[in-house]
Amino acid sequence: MKMSPVVHFEMPAQDRKRMANFYTKAFGWKTRQLGEDMGNYVLATTTDTDENQMVKTPGTINGGFFQKTKPGQYPRITIAVDDIKEAIKSIKAAGGKVLGGMQKPGEPDDIPGVGLYATFIDTEGNHASILQPQPRR
Repeated sequence: MKMSPVVHFEMPAQDRKRMANFYTKAFGWKTRQLGEDMGNYVLATTTDTDENQMVKTPGTINGGFFQKTKPGQYPRITIAVDDIKEAIKSIKAAGGKVLGGMQKPGEPDDIPGVGLYATFIDTEGNHASILQPQPRR
């Protein structure tokens, strides 16, 4: 069976302005609020796109945030970072909480053959992950 790649993500947000501020400060993302006719959806641009809104860099995705309607809406995504220690600092500075890996609370795990990995909770209560991939050979 042919694999189906991830091409979009969605996460709930209680406060769209606070969410947009967090992801802009922590990761440099751009957000665009859509109107009521689109359910006040917020588009999130995490990578450059072409004139057709297709990502320019293979393997990258963009996504969006929908209005949180009930507790327990926690999708998980993984965000690639160049330097996980700097990313952890940025997350904390933007108001997030770093949970870390499974081995040591607050610290990233070293996943053999993959890279350094940690989970965090953003300002909206979403659980997400960061990964500093190992260099490819």
